Amino acid sequence: MADGKRRSGAGSPPDGRWGWVIVGCCFMVMVCTRAVTRCISIFFVEFQAYFGADYSATAWIHSLVDCTTMLCAPLGSLVGNRWSCRVAVMLGGLLSSAGLLLSSFSSSLETLYLTMGVLTGLGFALCYTPAISMVGCYFGRGQALAYGVAMSGSGIGTFVLAPAVQLLIERYSWRGALLVLSGVVANLCVCGALLRPITARQVEEEPADGEGAECVQRWRLACYVVAVAMEGLCCLAAPLLRSFSLLVPFAVIFGYFDGAYVALIPVVTADAVGPRYLSSALGVVYFLHAVPYLVSPPIGGWLVDITGSYTSTFFLSGGALLASAAVLSAAAGVRHCRRRRRLAASRDTKPRPLCPSDQSRRFTDSDKESLGKAAS
Repeated sequence: MADGKRRSGAGSPPDGRWGWVIVGCCFMVMVCTRAVTRCISIFFVEFQAYFGADYSATAWIHSLVDCTTMLCAPLGSLVGNRWSCRVAVMLGGLLSSAGLLLSSFSSSLETLYLTMGVLTGLGFALCYTPAISMVGCYFGRGQALAYGVAMSGSGIGTFVLAPAVQLLIERYSWRGALLVLSGVVANLCVCGALLRPITARQVEEEPADGEGAECVQRWRLACYVVAVAMEGLCCLAAPLLRSFSLLVPFAVIFGYFDGAYVALIPVVTADAVGPRYLSSALGVVYFLHAVPYLVSPPIGGWLVDITGSYTSTFFLSGGALLASAAVLSAAAGVRHCRRRRRLAASRDTKPRPLCPSDQSRRFTDSDKESLGKAAS
């Protein structure tokens, strides 16, 4: 991105061509970061049995990977803005691959905390935000579709990698499986090499186009709010589902709206701050994600210990999501009302043309002044 800033020029983002290569690279980054992070939970039983550790001590490995990835997201934005997204993703690929490689030789949980939790999480953080922001630089009108394809790598990658990782553990043990994952994650360096820098252009639109773009942004925000609200309703309904035939459609519906929510995060963020500041804004957004990643598991476990069931945990999750949707809707409504008031005030303050009577009076006064000056 730093290289791209030197090549600034007029015009809108290309919306295609090499942009689809960028989408493919971002897709693979999602596979190698988020999907691999989710697959780490498959190693839980193996770690617990091999090291003889309890549930909470083993669970810290997955929590550290998630928290480090999100907490260090602003660092990925900083490296991408200072040098380029290419440098950030390639460096992150090297760190995360090295972390998984060292984890395969670890002899204690504490070593796994450092190699897998911190080092791999840091590498994922350097890749995550820059790759997502590059899609916003290459797409304008087709941004939502591009982000939808790119962010689907998380779900598709989990669907493919989860059984593959389980098979690798059965055939080569957890150490061999981590070695193979290290090689898979090293492909982040290839993805980074394909991230050609480009200018994050912001084009000033004509009033008609501006109104149309504003309608599109409102529609995207509405879809985002609906996705979050539906996730909340699904969580509230979860305790009522007591059969497999009910859990299957629940999983499909919840997964659909969760995917829509994840895919729309960068789209809504780009609408709010523009492509120039997208990388920095995403770093802050994902940094804030680290707080619930860190706090939610102990709170959920505490509720389960007190109540003896997961019902209260589902209710807390659903209530938090619905509250988030309500706050976002209220903020959007207030912003819309303020914008309308501003437009109305600007229209009232515009100079109005003089009516014929005013013009005749004005010309008469000016004639009198000129005649007075001539007489003197």
